[in-house]
Amino acid sequence: MLEKIEGTILRTQDYGETHKIVTMFTKEKGKIACIARGAKKPKSRMAAVTQPFIHGMFMVQIGSNLGTMQQGEVILSFRKIREDIVKTAYASYLAELTEKILDARTIDSYLYQQFFFSLQAIEANKDPDIIMMMYELKLFNRAGFAPILSECVHCGRQENAYAFSIQEGGFLCSQCKHMDFDAVSLSEKITKLFQIFLQVDLQQVGAISVRNENKTIMKQLIEAYYEQYGSFYLKSKKFLKQMHLFSDWYDKKK
Repeated sequence: MLEKIEGTILRTQDYGETHKIVTMFTKEKGKIACIARGAKKPKSRMAAVTQPFIHGMFMVQIGSNLGTMQQGEVILSFRKIREDIVKTAYASYLAELTEKILDARTIDSYLYQQFFFSLQAIEANKDPDIIMMMYELKLFNRAGFAPILSECVHCGRQENAYAFSIQEGGFLCSQCKHMDFDAVSLSEKITKLFQIFLQVDLQQVGAISVRNENKTIMKQLIEAYYEQYGSFYLKSKKFLKQMHLFSDWYDKKK
C-alpha cells in the first residue's frame, strides 16, 4: 500500500547500477529507508528528488525492512546548502548525527521540526556553530544522554555559574566541584547560553551573538561530551574539523 509521507532526506547510497537507498527523517513514520529505483539515472525524475537535504512529499510503499519510493515532490530543495561547502559540512554533520542516533521508525515530531528548522537556519546564513550546538543538545536529550544543565548534577543546587563535568554528566555547583578536578569552570554567560541552547526552539532563533572564545569552549565541551557518551563515529564530524583547521591555517597565512 502506497503512503504519502512528508520527510527530509538524511542520506543516500548507491544500490546496484541505477538505484539508490534513501534514508529519510519523516513526520509520520520517523526514520525510514527505502529503495528509489532508477534514481541514479541522470534523466530520471527520481534523481532530482533524492538529493541530500531535499524536503518533500514522497509516495512510499512501506516494507518490513526497506520500503520502496515510487515518486516524490520537492517542497524545499535547500539548494543554497548544497552549493556552499561550509553549509554542506554543517548540514551533513547534523544529518549523519540524526541518522546514527535515531532508532528506525520512532516518531518524534518535535525533533523532526528541529532538524528542519536547523536546515532553514543554516541556509539563511545564521551562525552554523550556534545552530549545530542547539540541535546537538536537543538530539542528545531525546536520545537520553544529554548533560544536566538546569542544576547541579549531585545536589540539585541552582547557581548563576557552574563547572561543566564530562565525567559527572553536566553542571557541578561551587560546593560539588571538588567531585571532578577536571571540570571546566564556566562564566555566568556560558552557563546561561548552555541552558538557552537546550531549551529554545530553533524556529525562534534570531540574531544570537556569541563571542568566538565562548563558542570555542562550548563546542569543545559538547564534542568531548559526545565522545564520552555517544557511540557512533561520524565521518562528517571529522571533515568539519578538518575544514576548520584549514580555515584557521589559511587565516594565519594571510
